[in-house]
Amino acid sequence: MFVPELYRPQDPAWVLEVIRAHPLATMLVNGPEEPFATHLPVIPAEETLALGGGESGLVGATLLGHLNRSNPHWAALAEGTDAVLVFQGPHGYVSPTVYRTTPAAPTWNFVTVHVHGRVEPLAAGAETLAVVRETVRTFERDLGTGWDMTESLSYFEEIAPAVGAFRFTVTAAEGMFKLSQEKTPEVRKLVADSFEASGHGRHRELAAAMHRFG
Repeated sequence: MFVPELYRPQDPAWVLEVIRAHPLATMLVNGPEEPFATHLPVIPAEETLALGGGESGLVGATLLGHLNRSNPHWAALAEGTDAVLVFQGPHGYVSPTVYRTTPAAPTWNFVTVHVHGRVEPLAAGAETLAVVRETVRTFERDLGTGWDMTESLSYFEEIAPAVGAFRFTVTAAEGMFKLSQEKTPEVRKLVADSFEASGHGRHRELAAAMHRFG
């Protein structure tokens, strides 16, 4: 991903923050005839959280994910396969009217993270179930209501043979935080305010990102 210096994260921890806040990743790998792209949930392993999540700090870190074993993408994930995970954060169109000046040009503000690494498919059974349980714990803690999975573990065991879990070892990570940094503080505030006033939750999240990462 081409990232102009102006849009690189000022704090390396922002990369991990985006991964945790937007865990539905797009995994890209080369297939035998064409590239595969699958949307799937991905979480940092517990030891990864201690790294702080920088663009360089994530190198060597472990992410965990899973997909349907019947997906042809799973068959392409032979051990050692190189892959890219794309985590898309908030984004939105910026109309020139927001700038209150001319000449002006429209643009698109966004936050995204690309993580490169190697995929290690896990065996069906205990290893796969461990990833599923860890994924549930993570999402219930960060995004859910604290649901207790205990009474559903037997059901997890029933459906686990259809689940393809994997470890993803990070070899490189990069983030692009394109949030009107090329504009004056006054204009950036106008852009953030316009997103804040929007009726779309994604736009309000983008306004928060402009304040958080600005």
